[in-house]
Amino acid sequence: MNRFILYGIILFVCSIGSCFAQTKAPAPFGPVPTENQLRWQDMEYYAFLHYSLNTYTNQSWGFGSEDVKLFNPEKADCRQWARICKEAGMKGIIITAKHHCGFCLWPSKYTEYSVKNAPWKNGKGDMIREMADACKEYGLKLGVYLSPWDRNSKDYGKPEYITYFRNQLTELLTNYGEIFEVWFDGANGGDGYYGGANETRKIDRTTYYDWKNTYAMIRKLQPNIVIWNDGGDRGDLRWVGTEEGYVGETNWSLLNATGDVPYNMLHYGVENGNAWVPAEVNTSIRPEWFYHPNEDSKVKTVPFLMETYYNSIGRNGSLLLNFPIMPNGLIHPNDEKAALEFAKTVKESFATNLAEKKKADASNIRGNAKKFGSAMAIDNDKDTYWATDDSIIKASLTIDLGKPTLFNRFMAQEYIRLGQRVKFFKVEALTDGNWKELATATTIGYKRILRFPSTKATKVRFSITDSKSCPVISNIGIYNAPVLLNAPSIARNQSGEVTITTNDIGPIFYYTLDGSEPTTKSNIYTIPFPADGKVEVKAIAYDPATGKSSQAGHEKFDISKKDWVLVGINDEKASKIIDGNTSTVWHQRGNKKMPIDLVIDFGKTYKVNGFKYLPDQNRWSSGMITNYEFYVSEDNLEWKLVNEGEFSNIKNNPVWQIRNFSQVNARYIKLKAIKNTSNNDVAGYAEVDVITN
Repeated sequence: MNRFILYGIILFVCSIGSCFAQTKAPAPFGPVPTENQLRWQDMEYYAFLHYSLNTYTNQSWGFGSEDVKLFNPEKADCRQWARICKEAGMKGIIITAKHHCGFCLWPSKYTEYSVKNAPWKNGKGDMIREMADACKEYGLKLGVYLSPWDRNSKDYGKPEYITYFRNQLTELLTNYGEIFEVWFDGANGGDGYYGGANETRKIDRTTYYDWKNTYAMIRKLQPNIVIWNDGGDRGDLRWVGTEEGYVGETNWSLLNATGDVPYNMLHYGVENGNAWVPAEVNTSIRPEWFYHPNEDSKVKTVPFLMETYYNSIGRNGSLLLNFPIMPNGLIHPNDEKAALEFAKTVKESFATNLAEKKKADASNIRGNAKKFGSAMAIDNDKDTYWATDDSIIKASLTIDLGKPTLFNRFMAQEYIRLGQRVKFFKVEALTDGNWKELATATTIGYKRILRFPSTKATKVRFSITDSKSCPVISNIGIYNAPVLLNAPSIARNQSGEVTITTNDIGPIFYYTLDGSEPTTKSNIYTIPFPADGKVEVKAIAYDPATGKSSQAGHEKFDISKKDWVLVGINDEKASKIIDGNTSTVWHQRGNKKMPIDLVIDFGKTYKVNGFKYLPDQNRWSSGMITNYEFYVSEDNLEWKLVNEGEFSNIKNNPVWQIRNFSQVNARYIKLKAIKNTSNNDVAGYAEVDVITN
């Protein structure tokens, strides 16, 4: 046979083979999610419920010695919790079955420190059973939080505790139906009651719990479960390094299966990681996790919650939003109101996909257009996808909106069953015959949502500018979300001047000084104004163009600090401690040791019944106080200790630390820093304040 004819036949056969290969689905690239992880990812949004004995002691963490008789909620109603979560658009609930104090919300047969010895329902109650039944009634999935650290158990830190821990896990994972997630906190070891020992116990969290065998037991008992663990061993899901409600703009659902996980890996994932470990963003609807009455006016506003949504679900994560249960056993009305308004806003923002079933053209389509064509990306079906040829890692898809259309949101999803691929992309709009860049971003993953100023365009172009392998895009959405006004921020400086601000441009501020709700008939804010002494300020932002108002900002101010003096400190920068500005900070250094004393003179005597401490808001600060003593004096000679303890979880959640005590007369106060998060001799302060009668 003529060698040229033979060569042509070979080329033809190879071409047919290549075309046939391109009609097949792309091969998976890199690590891919398990079926359990896929089910979890589809949930997107679910609830945390924090409830324990420290609900009744106004603590962040219980010490383990709290009286079991404190637990006697007169209105406890898991159906209320489930109803609110369902109406808020959540898909499940994770309940704190046991927090660090060791108290169990179910009648565990392995400890006396549980509801079986509480007055609630005469010791016959089981909060986990009631939660499981309520979840079933409302169509929600149930998850459980079980703290590995137990400050009550006499055996914590010993080998015997691991058997105890696994016995409790077995109870939770066998008696309450299917569990979608088990949550292990990263706080492990430290001060505790420990059966009356009242001592400090340290463990190696990477080895103590024998996670490999513990995980094997969990998966045997609950085959469909996902495991969250920040305790030293890789689970199915990862913490994002903060409790403030956001994950990195770049967010790979990958980590390495072994080795240390520094903050940047938790926050951003690892592009070439060898294990699929997606991000779960956990945060509370209030500043802290457990209920504190003083936070009733600090529930996060809808604009704030929407920021959280875009920075979690909108960045390839899930959102785990916490409700602190009140001592009476209910979710507070303020929390319910915020959660339901948040759900309403999310629904309104994504009610209409302007891209759905419009005409779309792609720069490259994998061999079978019916299976992998551009229409597969705008059919609102997460199980279909647009894909390119194997060799194509840069591609674009243009959507024809048919007429000039106003929009301000863009959403993209990858078909993550085949891995996470996209490294960079951009979004452009065709306006007045010209292409205008609206936004650029890095990773996509399960879901990515971009925001930009409202734009009117006839076409939108989605361009993947770099990818690890051929792109597989399952969904694209274009939306016109309502614009929200942020609640104003209210601050008072040391001289007593009140300032009202917001990130929005152009609103009018209306305010009141008596705690009443402001309206457009209230005082108009123009410049900072004096408001000395105790005052309660509420303010709204009003947009005259739309006639819309924000939710109210709210701050209560105690005695003025204008006469306060820092005693024995010659550094002028130290005045930042009492300047009323939470973004300024001063660090006090000891003589290579703690404790460190901060003494303040009010200038005259007041009746004091509490104090407030705000740490440095920089998460890398070395001066966050964890253990303290607080003293008062009338003459700076005789001092009285009125409060002492710990600021629990302050590193992960550096919010105002508020402590109350019996009323005393004081002209001088002394905050003694005993220990900090870095175990060095630095005490950092953003603000210090007091509470008066």
